[in-house]
Amino acid sequence: MKKTKASGKTAQFLLTGLAGLGAAGHSFAVESQKPNIVFILTDDQGYGDLGRTGNPVIKTPNMDRLYDQSVRFDNFCVETACAPSRTALMTGMYPFRSGVTHTIPPREHMAKERTILPQFLKQAGYVTAHLGKWHMGDGPEYSPKGRGFDYDVSLEDPQSEKGFFNPVVRRNGKKTAGQGFREDVLFAEAIRFIDENRERPFFCYLATWSPHDPLRVPEEDIAPYRGKVNDKTAVFYGMVANVDKNIGRLTARLDELGLSSNTVVILMNDNGGTYGVDTYNAGMRGCKCTSWIGGFRAFSLWRWPGHWTPHNIDVLADAVDVLPTLCDLTGVALPGEFQSEKDGYSLIPLLEGGTVPWTDRMVFKHVGRWAGGMAALSKYTEAAVRWKNYLLARREPSADPQGLSAAEPQASNNNLLRIQQGAVSAPYTTTNAQFLWGLTKGWELYDVFADPACQKNIAAQMPELAQRMAAAYDVWWDKTYPQMIKHGGDARLVY
Repeated sequence: MKKTKASGKTAQFLLTGLAGLGAAGHSFAVESQKPNIVFILTDDQGYGDLGRTGNPVIKTPNMDRLYDQSVRFDNFCVETACAPSRTALMTGMYPFRSGVTHTIPPREHMAKERTILPQFLKQAGYVTAHLGKWHMGDGPEYSPKGRGFDYDVSLEDPQSEKGFFNPVVRRNGKKTAGQGFREDVLFAEAIRFIDENRERPFFCYLATWSPHDPLRVPEEDIAPYRGKVNDKTAVFYGMVANVDKNIGRLTARLDELGLSSNTVVILMNDNGGTYGVDTYNAGMRGCKCTSWIGGFRAFSLWRWPGHWTPHNIDVLADAVDVLPTLCDLTGVALPGEFQSEKDGYSLIPLLEGGTVPWTDRMVFKHVGRWAGGMAALSKYTEAAVRWKNYLLARREPSADPQGLSAAEPQASNNNLLRIQQGAVSAPYTTTNAQFLWGLTKGWELYDVFADPACQKNIAAQMPELAQRMAAAYDVWWDKTYPQMIKHGGDARLVY
């Protein structure tokens, strides 16, 4: 299929007749002018939990194959936890601006006022489906069906014992029995959606629950890792392997239907590493819920056979870029007001092998997770700024004169105080807490290309850069703070 380019934007594509013989009913599938989109987001799989990123233990042949076939953004940022990352992907804005500062209600409720990705894609004629984990609010106004998805497929109690095997499936609220392990059922539902909608452009957003804890998966997926790593990591790697196997099933089905050449497949993870970080973390300091580089670096793979040439891109990119990129790809004209409000950029010029004018951008992060009422006191508790190959990080407990953190067990300040007191055990590690969760003395600057372990603070050698990045963070926080408060980002948590 011939592709024309115009000003870094992918233009409309000409029909080229029959795309190939489809396996279902032996019918022919015709490529539509607009590419289909399959977006797979894994939950708590870190950058290092992938064969192609150097992991010496885990086997991910299907993800590795997708890696080889894709444009790879190797300097890609997400947020440090799941709900904030999902909000950034869906809104094109930093999640704090939508009130999402935690993973616990009500601070994982994405502001109702936001127009989000599926709503934009529907303007371009896409049928839209959400399958799997949502985590951006409950109730009609916050649910996928209330936010622009035509189809919403979820499982009952997906993170409880009765939801791991043979779960109850909810298709747009109607219940049916699922057969097999949770992710096997989820991917089967995605394939079902693709089969039923292959004659028109579709957007399939598939968000797995694996490998987030609780850690469960069939023994056949765990067995290859028994004895190579500790038992918990073996199960975790088995969960990743199960997702990998299902990605193979889905991409094979696209091939069978003759849809691969007109389907963009995107794969990324939603935050830093978890139960695999003590085994392999690509040399990075940090894990999920930290502002070290290992807390928010992600793999980001974009495959479109025959259109985008596989290669690595080191230009700094972020989850907020997904919405503007997919709208650019599909010909959706973003309203002028939204253009001025969004934080993201279209990655289409980079995907097409070109350049972009925004390589000087800075990306801002904050772990959030403070106790309700402590937002103002938490400005610098777990903050970070990325610029090119540099990370400016600040990690220090906040004063808590009212004792608010003590009332909320998961408040980040509690963990920071334990680290300050010398704890060696913390979430995802039993002995390595001081490295993965360690604190700083004010702002510290690192070259994360040369020093991913963040061992050499170069702020004293590059004071002007450190000061410029710190000043940019202050501007970002001060701009973000009023919107965050307006949308409930400092509310007390409901456990």
